[in-house]
Amino acid sequence: MSARARATPLLFLHGNWHGAWCWTEVIAALAGSGRSAVAVDMAGHGLRARRPACLTGRPFDAEALATEVSPVADVDLDQAGDLLVSQIKRVGRGGPVTVIAHSMGGTVLTRAAEQAPEAVAHAVYLSGLMPASDVPALAYLRMPENAGALVQSCVRADPAAIGALRLDLVSGDAAYRRQLLDAFYGDVDRAVAEAAFGLLTPDAPIGIVRGTTTLTRRGWGSVPRTYVTCARDMAVRPALQNKFISDATVAFPDNPTAVAALDSSHSPFLSMPGQVADLIAELG
Repeated sequence: MSARARATPLLFLHGNWHGAWCWTEVIAALAGSGRSAVAVDMAGHGLRARRPACLTGRPFDAEALATEVSPVADVDLDQAGDLLVSQIKRVGRGGPVTVIAHSMGGTVLTRAAEQAPEAVAHAVYLSGLMPASDVPALAYLRMPENAGALVQSCVRADPAAIGALRLDLVSGDAAYRRQLLDAFYGDVDRAVAEAAFGLLTPDAPIGIVRGTTTLTRRGWGSVPRTYVTCARDMAVRPALQNKFISDATVAFPDNPTAVAALDSSHSPFLSMPGQVADLIAELG
């Protein structure tokens, strides 16, 4: 671990459909260490989310679910990256920050680290999308290494038509709801998983997963990074996690990816927040 990252502030970024709220227990566990830690919302999510009318309209209109253009359809990777850079600089107050990104948040972290490598002391990907140069995150979700992932088949509507990856969070289909819970929260206490499910945002902007970043040796390639694998992940499968690690190391062999491991589902910040906090404190 570089001296540059030692005792730097910590900034946590969530993945698709989630919000800053998912890091609450991890940040609480870090409080005793005296580290400065904050979670932020990604563009189009959390307090920056906008919900389609079709999910709350009554009587329910299945056709509207499939056709209503998302209110976050204009959000793209450029906006998400710019927002994260501004959040990093605000938290760092002129100094570098250790950024921990989960799932699709990794795509945004990659863009931010390429734009402002001097602001990122350490990039930590928690089962995160860590795309190669000029490859969209969406392409990885369809790769053989991600076979068996449970999220894609839960997306309702054509993302290209509505501008978002839409989940039917008010569905009365018990099997559909169970699949989403298994995808995100397989080892999370049921009551906590249900509470988290109620906080999800239905639309994740398609522009974030379709965007690409050209990686350079002086940009993202210069930033120290660690990939934290989740062995029982049903959203970003272990084989895909390993592909991110190996591809990054091949592309930037003079800055290989360090690896840490958790025996968890996709959301260890809810199933084992103390272990996640201990791991992050050790890394950064």
